[in-house]
Amino acid sequence: MARTSRTPARLSGAVRHAEATLAVETPGEGFTDITREATAFLSEISAGDGVLTVFCRHTSASLTIQENADPDVQTDLITALRTLAPRNFRWVHDTEGPDDMPAHVRTMLSDSSLSIPVRGGRPGLGTWQGIYLVEHRERPHRREVVLTFTGTLGQFP
Repeated sequence: MARTSRTPARLSGAVRHAEATLAVETPGEGFTDITREATAFLSEISAGDGVLTVFCRHTSASLTIQENADPDVQTDLITALRTLAPRNFRWVHDTEGPDDMPAHVRTMLSDSSLSIPVRGGRPGLGTWQGIYLVEHRERPHRREVVLTFTGTLGQFP
């Protein structure tokens, strides 16, 4: 039988909400690390404890939390997505080009939003985790990512 444990619940003070939109110029298909920008947003608003929500405003790009130590992980993930949703499949929707429908499928397989705990003004990511915008189209695009923080404010080093 599995055993579980948890830390005691912590009550927060007054809850605040902040929002910003991040513009990301992608180089084409691949991963763009936006961890630094998300962390800077939290610092700018003096975030304390709460939740960071990251939302991609597009249907042919997505978000993921992935390993940030070995770039081969990103290469393998792109290979996997290309295998799961190939461009040379007989897609019906091709109005925006042959890479558009596979991009929609790849977005469906990943995430359009992420929720990340924030403690002491820092995203609660693991040691080897980063926040990535994943561009599923072949050519460069300008993507918008909405960052929101809901939680307490405080001054943290």
